[in-house]
Amino acid sequence: MNQDHGPDEDAEATRRDAGDAESSRASRGWWDRNADEYQNDHGAFLGDDRFVWGPEGLDEAEAGLLGPAGALKGLDVLEIGAGAAQCSRWLAAQGARPVALDLSHRQLQHALRIGGEVPLVEADAGALPFRDGSFDLACSAYGAVPFVAEPVNVFREVRRVLRPGGRWVFSVTHPIRWAFPDEPGPEGLSVAASYFDRTPYVEQDETGRAVYVEHHRTIGDRVRDVVAGGFRLLDLVEPEWPAWNSQEWGGWSPLRGNLIPGTAIFVCERIDD
Repeated sequence: MNQDHGPDEDAEATRRDAGDAESSRASRGWWDRNADEYQNDHGAFLGDDRFVWGPEGLDEAEAGLLGPAGALKGLDVLEIGAGAAQCSRWLAAQGARPVALDLSHRQLQHALRIGGEVPLVEADAGALPFRDGSFDLACSAYGAVPFVAEPVNVFREVRRVLRPGGRWVFSVTHPIRWAFPDEPGPEGLSVAASYFDRTPYVEQDETGRAVYVEHHRTIGDRVRDVVAGGFRLLDLVEPEWPAWNSQEWGGWSPLRGNLIPGTAIFVCERIDD
């Protein structure tokens, strides 16, 4: 999850087109450079073996979006954009057989540091290095999907590696947030941009090379992408901000969380041929 993103020093923030290759290269570099700070700042909230869907703190143990925890035993699960594999460790504790995949080598080094028996794979979500029908479930908590130019390609890859009827659950920044400044206080409550502007957010160095890219899709876009990727949408979860959570995480805060949604979780099921 990358909810506390701030521009790299000397990077210029802009809105411009950015394709898959440029987006992937920028994401790998950004996470390799910032993984240490990210895990240091948020490791306590994320835990070593907790499955959290977003900054609101919605926990899979309570939400059951992948199915009842007791039914996960023996299932093969792919976590995409796993970071330090916290979610995968929780899955393993339920008796599942997770594989944690991430684009960033440094993030996976943090997974090794924390430890555990979860297999780690460094790869791009748009080219999954697995045979067809390798997994029963796939999941991603703020991983990969917001950072790719062609999400349908990722969804088709996920569908390919899932078995018939497999479930795919992923969380992203709620699309409505793109219309508001990314600020946790009152200044983040006034619309400042068009919700319908799909131009990617890009940070670039002095040569114009992207060092960070994030892509905006509307809610409707996301639903259409899910269907085009070969899935049916079972549920769209918009977690409310809980009373116990007093933390600010980038633009996420109790103030904003009690007024507008910050996370969208798409619960999808593979459409069989």
